[in-house]
Amino acid sequence: MNIQEIYKLAIEMGIKADFRSKEKIEKLLKREQEKYAELSKTKKEIFDQEKLTNPYSDSKIHFAGGAKNIKKIMAGIDIDTSELMMARYLSNHNPKPFDLVLGHHPEGKALADLSDVMHLQADLLSQYGVPINIAESLMKTRIGEVSRGVSASNHFKEVDAARLLEMNFMNVHTPCDNLVARFVEAKLNKDKPETVGDILKSLLEIPEYKEGAKRGAGPRLFTGSEENSVGRIAFSEITGGTSGSAKMYEKMSQAGIGTIISMHQSEEHRKEAEAAHINVVIAGHISSDSIGMNLFLDELEKKGIEIVPCSGLIRVSRVKKEKAIRK
Repeated sequence: MNIQEIYKLAIEMGIKADFRSKEKIEKLLKREQEKYAELSKTKKEIFDQEKLTNPYSDSKIHFAGGAKNIKKIMAGIDIDTSELMMARYLSNHNPKPFDLVLGHHPEGKALADLSDVMHLQADLLSQYGVPINIAESLMKTRIGEVSRGVSASNHFKEVDAARLLEMNFMNVHTPCDNLVARFVEAKLNKDKPETVGDILKSLLEIPEYKEGAKRGAGPRLFTGSEENSVGRIAFSEITGGTSGSAKMYEKMSQAGIGTIISMHQSEEHRKEAEAAHINVVIAGHISSDSIGMNLFLDELEKKGIEIVPCSGLIRVSRVKKEKAIRK
């Protein structure tokens, strides 16, 4: 596989696992294409044309300077200059160098455009019974906050490092978050937990969460009690860029949500969820990110690509497990 093929696979897997329908996503892309067609020549010159075919603006190829055939990847959760330098150093001292450094969290233009993917949350919340007009209104305010919050970042610091080191570099964010959201949803739908404590037990059966617990950052309860009934479970805080509106919990409670599964949560969000009498189970940030990355990396491993984890990635290969079971 080359870098473009890996990128295309990531987007395809993200769309397949998206809580929105494929038809909904196609309509959003068509709307983007129509907006682009109406732009002036000047505005078209600065428009990111990847948005015409990629619904996940927080996932991008940052540098592609060589290695048409990707055979070995260094993959991690947060990639900064130190990981890129490590990849270059190890490549220079190994007969089989790294052809690509693959991160999860956005860098470069993907970080600048992080807020663009947050519209996904409004659609997801509407599926859980929150009126779409309310979900969109509250998310619009939060999206503005996130957009302004990342605007001061030195977005291209790592991208420039990759270019100078001649190290291919890309990140896959929301597609992987979609994968873990669907994975955890399927696990809990299968286990049918009755209490919040049952949810915690179920999550700890997943290798990445079990390892996360060993590292001191496993599944834990932020609000509610382990004895509480689960009620309806929402997976609205696993995908969609970053944390949504803290004012959403009252509306979710009114829509009949009893428990939220989340990667992470601020204290403000926790207090609002508690006030709305919603149980909040924090599955774990890095361990959740690891699941999503692993599900994507497994597909690359199936194609013969070697994966070397770094930067907190809890690498669990389900490909190797399947092969062991068949033997």
